[in-house]
Amino acid sequence: MPCFPPVAQKVISMPHVRLRLAVCLAGLMTTTSVQAQWGTLKGKVILDGAVPAVKLLVKKGDAAAKDAAVCAAQDVPDESLAVDKDSKGIANVAVWLVAKKDVKIHPDLKKPAEAKVTYDQVGCRFIPHVLLVQNTQVVKVVSGDPIAHNTRGTPLKNPGFNFIVAPKDRVGTDQAMKLAERLPVQIGCDIHPWMRGYWVVLDHPYAAVTDKDGNFEIKDLPVGDHEFKVWHENPGYVVKDKKDTKKGLLVTIKDGETTLVPDIKVPLATLEGKK
Repeated sequence: MPCFPPVAQKVISMPHVRLRLAVCLAGLMTTTSVQAQWGTLKGKVILDGAVPAVKLLVKKGDAAAKDAAVCAAQDVPDESLAVDKDSKGIANVAVWLVAKKDVKIHPDLKKPAEAKVTYDQVGCRFIPHVLLVQNTQVVKVVSGDPIAHNTRGTPLKNPGFNFIVAPKDRVGTDQAMKLAERLPVQIGCDIHPWMRGYWVVLDHPYAAVTDKDGNFEIKDLPVGDHEFKVWHENPGYVVKDKKDTKKGLLVTIKDGETTLVPDIKVPLATLEGKK
């Protein structure tokens, strides 16, 4: 039934007009909600080749290490080369949606579940190695170590920062990141120079970091054709579209479906940043 019948058929009273207008608006809202459909992206990043031996930044018991009683209490592995020996999965790979200005956000994701995300320092390592941050969140930097650290970052868009984190500081220092960053922000500690981590700062919730087996999953994505960046700290972007090398992983998300991309295979030389 049309919203308004032809004028020639009958004269419409104002109450009748208001009623039909309300019905039409409700119909439009229903149509819009139906069009807002969602799907999931899943994939895996694995090493192409033999798994190398674990590299150590600090060896357990190394008396020459700074603050050895804490920092050399156990091995400190090189987390930029975190490869599972069984699955060959590569950990600490960030995957995020290249969002358009009008990208739709699932209603459940429009506001982050937590106003703050915690960035810890334990055993002279940043925990987690790669942190996902939305620009509406605050990073709370804490420490579980009985020694002092400093936390330094040099973002491209947000103001730089460098502050001392006191021993066993569980209250923490809040660091706002109000602008989305084009690239992950490297985090360092000048007191313990092997310490390194990254913050992936975005203005939307569609991102993931691979687990120890290289798996990633991003849920409640809007349907349609999308580009995703697949990034590792040594080589940078590890996926480039064959037709347009300026773009990353190109995927079509379908309503109610899980899109499983083929395994992303990374040669060792690339993972080490040699190619």
